[in-house]
Amino acid sequence: MEDELEPSLRPPTQIQGRILLLTICAAGIGGTFQFGYNLSIINAPTSHIQEFTNETWQARTGEPLPDHLILLMWSLIVSLYPLGGLFGALLAGPLAITLGRKKSLLVNNIFVVLAAILFGFSRKAGSFEMIMLGRLLVGVSAGVSMNIQPMYLGESAPKELRGAVAMSSAIFTALGIVMGQVVGLRELLGDPQAWPLLLASCLVPGVLQLASLPLLPESPRYLLIDCGDTEACLAALRQLRGSGDLARELEELEEERAACQGCRARRPWELFQHRALRRQVTSLVVLGSAMELCGNDLMYAYASSVFQKAGVPEAKVQYATIGTGSCELLMAIVSCVAVERMGRRVLLIGGYSLMACWGSIFTVALCLQSSFPWTLYLAVACIFASILSFGIGPAGVTGILATELFDQMARPAACMVCGALMWIMLFLVSLGFPFIMEALSHFLYVPFLGVCVCGAIYTGLFLPETKGKTLQEISEELHRLNFPRRPQGPTWRSPEVIQSTEL
Repeated sequence: MEDELEPSLRPPTQIQGRILLLTICAAGIGGTFQFGYNLSIINAPTSHIQEFTNETWQARTGEPLPDHLILLMWSLIVSLYPLGGLFGALLAGPLAITLGRKKSLLVNNIFVVLAAILFGFSRKAGSFEMIMLGRLLVGVSAGVSMNIQPMYLGESAPKELRGAVAMSSAIFTALGIVMGQVVGLRELLGDPQAWPLLLASCLVPGVLQLASLPLLPESPRYLLIDCGDTEACLAALRQLRGSGDLARELEELEEERAACQGCRARRPWELFQHRALRRQVTSLVVLGSAMELCGNDLMYAYASSVFQKAGVPEAKVQYATIGTGSCELLMAIVSCVAVERMGRRVLLIGGYSLMACWGSIFTVALCLQSSFPWTLYLAVACIFASILSFGIGPAGVTGILATELFDQMARPAACMVCGALMWIMLFLVSLGFPFIMEALSHFLYVPFLGVCVCGAIYTGLFLPETKGKTLQEISEELHRLNFPRRPQGPTWRSPEVIQSTEL
């Protein structure tokens, strides 16, 4: 009898914490973890895949590929990932509305399974085209999951934990980057013969999600507001919150449902047409662009050459590079804890301001390296400091803007816009970085400094704080900001003028 009563005697917060944690892990391992993992594992087998491409071409035509065509093929393999991400971001909104948040994440693993098969058999088939198609498919998967995961977690979390839970997406991204760097070491799957297994290892997180996520609840907001299923919503809330009092939260959801009554889900282009969404859309576009154009990817790209110039042996550079990914992971965890204490605005302003500071010192250090060799060590320190600053604010907070600033009817479309914008910017930065590096030399970080400064200023002036507020309260505050009331005062009425002729 005691054993039967034991589960019901457990504190509700303990049950809530356990189920919520499992939901975060199940959504994250096959979600943004996949994005970070597939972003970083492609670096280790660069030379091996280029050799395979050349050998395959020579076996088909009898002639080797020229160097510039090998580089072109490699560029295609790399750039097809953000291109697939763009397709996935455009697919995410309709999927989230039609299938729901949880089912969309599960169906999304179809792309991962197909990509892993293509990667695993590409060498045996002698086809570098299979690698290209696989990269496109994992890009589509990343585009879908990066939009739906924050939406799913943000809608499932209680308001006092919503920011921290939604920012867990950044933790899984950073964890995926570090795991990709570790698995790509020469001692593991970075061996010249093991690169097909390295690329196909993206199947493991997908299988883990398929095994765990079906056991966890759907977003209560989706069940009530989109599906109109009160009983399923209550069951999901009980599973997520435990046996505590759910009346207040259910009342808030009903208020949000009433506000959305009679409305249909908005389409992406409609977001730009409504005055009621003006501030939200502007914030999404400005801060979403700033996150991709702030120069963090530049720091990752420039790290290896700076480490080598600073005297790190070439064989050890791969271990130093893992340190950069670990820095972002550490600060993502710190910001996840700090976001509900310090607020979103403070983390964004602080993150961009610090990045501008470290970027300025980094530029000076590069300019003085010929005169003062010790400045290379200063440049190395700036790389780590800039990545830490990015991790504490922009990396995580930007991802939850679409969830918090938009209501239930506009949220899927907002996630589509945010995701498409992110992938387009990532593609443009990847494409333009070599030219920027060649044209600006030591001053290559200067354009990104301007972006960091603009991001901090915009956040301070225009972004409202959302900490500790329900999604309905945030919507009402944004409505007041979009439609400011005119000052009330005595009105003057002119005397009536009778006109004999109408013009």
